[in-house]
Amino acid sequence: MSASLALTHLVPLADEIDKDKVTPGVLGFIVFAVMALAVWGLMKSMNRHMGKVDFQETPERETTQADASGKASPAKG
Repeated sequence: MSASLALTHLVPLADEIDKDKVTPGVLGFIVFAVMALAVWGLMKSMNRHMGKVDFQETPERETTQADASGKASPAKG
């Protein structure tokens, strides 16, 4: 069955619909519910991942600071 033939069968059904009243219907509700569940799942996952993040900075070693500034660090030994 081609798409144009399917559309010709649906055209008489479109005349029965009140043109002043437009509703999203069941399909609109299903799409909205799926999107809401997806956002809820993403936020739950984000909260789980943010809980694993360590926000305290580790102190830098003195040798790294000296190497970064171009000075030679004192040799130990």
